[in-house]
Amino acid sequence: MVARMEPVAEAVCRAQAPQSNCDFKIVVDDRPQPPNAFQSLDKNGRPIIGFTSSLFGAMRNRDELAFAFAHEAAHHIEGHLPSTQRNATVGVLAATVLGSLAGLDAQGVERVQNIGGTVGARRYSKDFELQADSLGARIALRGGFDPLVGVQYFARARGRERTSRRA
Repeated sequence: MVARMEPVAEAVCRAQAPQSNCDFKIVVDDRPQPPNAFQSLDKNGRPIIGFTSSLFGAMRNRDELAFAFAHEAAHHIEGHLPSTQRNATVGVLAATVLGSLAGLDAQGVERVQNIGGTVGARRYSKDFELQADSLGARIALRGGFDPLVGVQYFARARGRERTSRRA
């Protein structure tokens, strides 16, 4: 799957985000933890697409894995990580000003800074996820995988989340 998807994701990245580093590094985190895929950057700004090893057992087919890969690549291509960091910084700054104006002590300001950073970072998270799903589906399709089959893992995961919240 990686041999087919990586060149496609890199080509889409170069076409849509030519100023970005499009040399994706693929990593597997084998520490015991819940199934997950993630996008990050290494210390030199190289984009990383990571998977927990437990994700491989939770996915039923290569289409699901390809969709997860493409979704994470899309986050990088769309610039979501730096946007999230900027939004968090704005949230912290706004909370600092408001906390100071309200006369909070240092601990109070720190608490509202944490809240502001969290709210800022999550401000566009649903939009970012939908954007990554859309571009990720196109990348997966271009790589020869079926995004309609690939997205089924996420539908199952959402169903498990709803069930566990009701329990």
